[in-house]
Amino acid sequence: MNTSDKSIKPRISVNPAKTLALGFMVIILTGTGLLLLPTAHEPGVSVSFLEALFTATSASCVTGLMVVDVAATYSLFGEIVVLCLIQIGGLGFMLFATSVLVLIGRRVSLRSRILLHDTMSLPGLSGAVRNTLRFVLIAFGVELLGALILSIHFVPRLGMAQGLYYAVFHAISAFCNAGIDLFSTASSLTTFVDDPLVLLTIAGLIILGGLGFAVLADVLDKGRQPRRFALHTKVVLVTSAVLLISGTFFFALTEWNNPLTLGADPGAGDKLLSAFFQSVTTRTAGFYSVEQSGLHDASKLFSTLLMFIGASPASTGGGIKTTTLFVLVAITRSVLKGREDINAFHKRLPLMLTRTVLSIFLLYLALLFAGGVLMSLWEQHQGFSMLDLVFEEASALGTVGLTAVGTRLLTHPSQLWLILLMYFGRVGPLTMMLSITRRHGSQRPGVRYAEEEIIIG
Repeated sequence: MNTSDKSIKPRISVNPAKTLALGFMVIILTGTGLLLLPTAHEPGVSVSFLEALFTATSASCVTGLMVVDVAATYSLFGEIVVLCLIQIGGLGFMLFATSVLVLIGRRVSLRSRILLHDTMSLPGLSGAVRNTLRFVLIAFGVELLGALILSIHFVPRLGMAQGLYYAVFHAISAFCNAGIDLFSTASSLTTFVDDPLVLLTIAGLIILGGLGFAVLADVLDKGRQPRRFALHTKVVLVTSAVLLISGTFFFALTEWNNPLTLGADPGAGDKLLSAFFQSVTTRTAGFYSVEQSGLHDASKLFSTLLMFIGASPASTGGGIKTTTLFVLVAITRSVLKGREDINAFHKRLPLMLTRTVLSIFLLYLALLFAGGVLMSLWEQHQGFSMLDLVFEEASALGTVGLTAVGTRLLTHPSQLWLILLMYFGRVGPLTMMLSITRRHGSQRPGVRYAEEEIIIG
């Protein structure tokens, strides 16, 4: 009887963490194989396995760090491969896979619905596929709008075909927070430092991609009634606004007269635009309008902090996430006020959430510290400062793509370490949260030991 019951109702065992990690690994390895094909390179250009792997990882993990010049190294086919990896990586493995299943008319299994629920922070299994398709439509709609606006500048400058191609490529790269560009020797967007159309469009795409699909959908549904926003939406919007404003103010203050950055701009308007763009791009985008190597150390340190924080959950960006920062501040505030509960917007945050947040924060710090030590040993003959190496690390871990030293100048061990950081930065925090939730949700309560305090502070 028991055997019969088990055969009729098999237990569904889903490991979202493993599925996501393997999914992104398959995407990266597939991209590496395609970028190694001779047809993916410009005539007379060869690409090593490490260079192809680094490019595929950076594109799939929407980071933007590069060891080769994409425009000068890869052919049109190679660039399209990079663009597809950016789009898949930006949407997320499960979001992309579900969309493909629906398009080819295949049924989405319960296992896939559970994975979607966990990875996209959906409220329930009901309507998971419908919400997924809506997220994809929102992404494509925003990218299309961004491409149309960018084409206003690119088409007259580059011609119809190349102008539209450049507009689409950079709109997708911006919304997916990848920061990969095709301007070759132009050094990202430095030639557009005085062009509000390009910089503000790119910045808008970066911000929308970094807010997260659930937030965008919530705002579209309840835009006229902000009080009805979900707690998650309120936290993301408030934290993102504070970071963007404070970042703009800080960079304007520290770089205003720096001839290597903002000081090179003639007018106050251009300086404020560059300061704003620097604040936006450090939130996991990777485009830049001023050379990062020219920043003052204070600006590099603050940029490292912003890259460490990153974007928001279920978005196209990385980092510890804005919600993690918000909860850390809420924990500190509750301690200072002597409260047991951790509250936000008249809601009480669960204990498991705070424990997960602290775990993510400490793990990120440990990776940053350990990597800083390792890279300083590997690069000790290069003459790079520790601040520049930590800047590079935070850029990889936060899937940002900014560099102050030139990633291609790093030794191979450092480049391999950055590959691991980019991979973990795109998959790690979410994977860890899902693993902890799944583990604690499936195990029975164990032995509870006697409570005893220790001295803190």
